[in-house]
Amino acid sequence: MNTHDTSPETRAPDGEPVAEVPPAAAEPIDVNARIAALEAELGEMRDRWMRAEADMANLRARTRREVEETRQYAVQKFGRDVVEAAENLKRGLDSIPPAHDSEPDIVAKLRDGFAGVERNLLTVLERNGIRCEDPTGAAFDPNLHQAMAEQESVEHPPGTVIQAWTPAWTLNGRLLRPAMVVVSKAPTGEPGAPAR
Repeated sequence: MNTHDTSPETRAPDGEPVAEVPPAAAEPIDVNARIAALEAELGEMRDRWMRAEADMANLRARTRREVEETRQYAVQKFGRDVVEAAENLKRGLDSIPPAHDSEPDIVAKLRDGFAGVERNLLTVLERNGIRCEDPTGAAFDPNLHQAMAEQESVEHPPGTVIQAWTPAWTLNGRLLRPAMVVVSKAPTGEPGAPAR
């Protein structure tokens, strides 16, 4: 062994000396190309981040809207049932004979009491977003009305609701129950009347 050699000797696991390999000369780096590559990668990452942020904002808005709709329309089935009860109350009121001077006081008190209950019920329904709309005289709207019959009329333009059997009921603008209506049509022989 050479005692003048001061470099540490590298040995393999079996104890044999291993010749040292001189380090390879470093290849020159093109700084401008590296900067351009890093800027392109940064731009791509920024684009991905912006898209992810936009997706999250859309998701938050959609979720907020769905929660609000669920809150507003969660009582839809209950609203239909209550509306049916309100219509039955109205039918009951309409079946009471009209007021006259010789009627007993109890009949007048019952009529006034039931009318008060109906007013109170309609007020409570409106406070909770349920509205009653009488379509009589309005143009027929298939989104709000269900035509039960057509009737010839010279007093009303064709397609006008001339009688409402039941009103239209909406919950926060969404239809609960359509109005059952009679719609006018042109008399036979009139211009615009269907030929038979």
